Amino acid sequence: MSKNHKIGERVKTFRESKNITTAELAERCGLSEEQVVKVEEHKEMPSLAPLIRISRALGVRLGTFLDDEEDLGPVVCRKEDKTEGISFSNDNSAARKHMTYNSLSNNKSGRHMEPFMINVAPKSEVDFVLSSHEGEEFILVLEGCIEVNYGEAVYILNEGDSIYYDSIVPHVVKSSYEKESRILAVIYTPL
Repeated sequence: MSKNHKIGERVKTFRESKNITTAELAERCGLSEEQVVKVEEHKEMPSLAPLIRISRALGVRLGTFLDDEEDLGPVVCRKEDKTEGISFSNDNSAARKHMTYNSLSNNKSGRHMEPFMINVAPKSEVDFVLSSHEGEEFILVLEGCIEVNYGEAVYILNEGDSIYYDSIVPHVVKSSYEKESRILAVIYTPL
């Protein structure tokens, strides 16, 4: 079963356990019912922001959908044990997927941060939609060059550069290169 399929299944399970219809969930998190259905049916994984809105509307942490298990102790993530990544597009549901997230916290339940290694697709002419959600993000560029559109500002980050920002400000992260870039991202979202 793919990660996107597991996410969709978990969203549906939590929604149904709370006796909430897809229309009610969509209204609570400010999404269209079509977007919620696409997530549940694992047809499309939108950007992280809508998934965060869904988790908040259902009263669960983001990690509950991504990879929560029952491990309470430390979790070691070895590069040779890399799991299948989760692909997201930007908020425009018709947009191509431009980021693949690989969790660095698999199986750690009760966590408050979501650390990811993210592969960012090469620069394209696709218009990106800025998104926002509660919380904070930290990004460190490992390979390539990325562009962070943050409100009205644009930041170009090269290998070794980092940025820490409040996620409530509309933002988007994309590659500035014609080749794939790689970043370490840590996302915090309050419950």
